[in-house]
Amino acid sequence: MSGFLILGITLVSVFWKYRKLRVSGFCFLFLVLGMWRYETADFKIKNNDLLEYNDKNESIVLIGRVAAEPDIRENNLKLIIADIEIIGNSSKRTEGKVLVTANKYPGHQYGDRLKISGKLLTPQEFEDFNYKDYLAKDGIFALMYYPETELLEKNAGNVFYAKILEIKEKLRESLNSNLSPPQSSILAALILGDKRQISDEWKTKLNYAGVRHLTAVSGMHVAVLSAILMSFLLGVGFWRRQAFYSTFLLITLFIIMTGFQTSAIRAGIMASLFLFAQYLGRGNSSTRAIVFAASFMLFQSPLLLRFDVGFQLSFLAVMGIIYVGPTLQNWLKRIPDKFQLRSILTTTLSAQIFTLPILIYNFGYVSQVAPITNLLILPLLPYIMVLGFLYGLFGIIWLPLGWILSMPVWLLLTYLTKVVEWFAAFPFAVYFLEISWIWLIISYLILIYLTWLNQVKLKRF
Repeated sequence: MSGFLILGITLVSVFWKYRKLRVSGFCFLFLVLGMWRYETADFKIKNNDLLEYNDKNESIVLIGRVAAEPDIRENNLKLIIADIEIIGNSSKRTEGKVLVTANKYPGHQYGDRLKISGKLLTPQEFEDFNYKDYLAKDGIFALMYYPETELLEKNAGNVFYAKILEIKEKLRESLNSNLSPPQSSILAALILGDKRQISDEWKTKLNYAGVRHLTAVSGMHVAVLSAILMSFLLGVGFWRRQAFYSTFLLITLFIIMTGFQTSAIRAGIMASLFLFAQYLGRGNSSTRAIVFAASFMLFQSPLLLRFDVGFQLSFLAVMGIIYVGPTLQNWLKRIPDKFQLRSILTTTLSAQIFTLPILIYNFGYVSQVAPITNLLILPLLPYIMVLGFLYGLFGIIWLPLGWILSMPVWLLLTYLTKVVEWFAAFPFAVYFLEISWIWLIISYLILIYLTWLNQVKLKRF
């Protein structure tokens, strides 16, 4: 690291007159800053007070607060416990968090302050997945399975956040009142970011059909959704300013309805910058703002880049839409843009081109029917989301109106599920392959080189 620091200072101070060398010097200095930030974060993680209580094979007692929306599974409940105080001969507070797997009943809610007795365990490091570091990026350093819990206090969390989660739960109940799976679970994922209700069978079908990104709160989902909503509103006659503010409002509403999930907030920041660039009509110039936003997020949480696929997709999807989208729009000019079909197709393809290597590297497959299924489904996405949200909202206010609105929503979702089922059943729907991290780097070097060549060509003309 000291070598890069000396090289950066030398290039900046000695060769200031030479622009390329000066820029290279600053790049080395920022590289050193990033390495320093990563090392300090890693040191803080490895020396967290909570770690000394892990794997002691003896129960401990702690008091903490449920710090996020409980993750309700089929047979249990996942709780993130923060503001922890270890109870013993002398009480001790720690900044770390604990992921508790508890019985589904009687259950606990966000803001509950609990007394918990059990054994703390270190998260495992699997051969193909470092679960320990994946949790550590969110400040979680220990696991606890089926401990004894005692409720000490309710509503000890943020009142506004608790109210949002309460509204979300009512919307979830309303969505399930007139729709059954898979339609209800897919709609909950689309408008609430609640993918936990989708069965493993349907997750596989969505993967094979290449539309799983629609039900995941990731940068790709929010970026594609933003671009589609913007194109849709412009297509139905909105002015650019009206389309921008309406789309921004809908994306903000979506993030709120997810319960301010961290992944949704990061994706929303990326998508908002992209929308702002579209509003100004200067897509390419938004790159600096997006890189700055990504750098700021990484400065706060350096482990995101390596262990958060959602963050990687957030950045790459937006960059793909900015740099590849205009070229694809020109290549596909023979496709009619009625109902914004060409815009939707180019948005989806450009995002998928930049995210494809990451998806293959992490999940080991590529959907070969994705361009067709996205073209068949994405034009209906604004209708599904708007009507679905209205159905859920009016289902809370007045059940008969909610039932009436559920019929067109059911029809649209049935069409979506039939398209997914049909294309996912094709023998050639998905191609399985695995790539090493070397091929991942080579893939992105090729993509960067081709993008650079294309930008040079566009500047000439």
